[in-house]
Amino acid sequence: MLTETINEAIKQAMLQKEKEKLNALRAIKSELLLLKADNPGTEITEEMEIKMLQRMIKQRKEAAETYKSQNREDLYKEESQQAEVIASYLPAQLSEAEIEAAIRQIIAESGVTDIKGMGKVMGLASKALAGKAENKIIADKVKAMLS
Repeated sequence: MLTETINEAIKQAMLQKEKEKLNALRAIKSELLLLKADNPGTEITEEMEIKMLQRMIKQRKEAAETYKSQNREDLYKEESQQAEVIASYLPAQLSEAEIEAAIRQIIAESGVTDIKGMGKVMGLASKALAGKAENKIIADKVKAMLS
């Protein structure tokens, strides 16, 4: 489970006085606690943890872009570093070639031949590639292959 890993990483970051990393790890721990509170009595699955981490990364990247556009380099750097720390707890990301191969296989298995079936392919692809690729990349590849 992610909770034990994060707790250990927080201890290490405290010992090594890594302030930026510690802030990101505490944010992950906070989100994990919120996830558990929002789902009482249910087991927190790896899929739920991955979605939570992806959402956190997306938030950090959006905030970083906002700060960059406002010429706040200090805050941009902090958000970018947090996104990198959080991303390190996701499963290994697939390469573009691996993503394309997986999508080709999903298209072949589903029998979809045109853009009208994009929703069906996206549903299958998002589930199959959860945590291994960003949904935006998946959507772009599916759209390109079906067009």
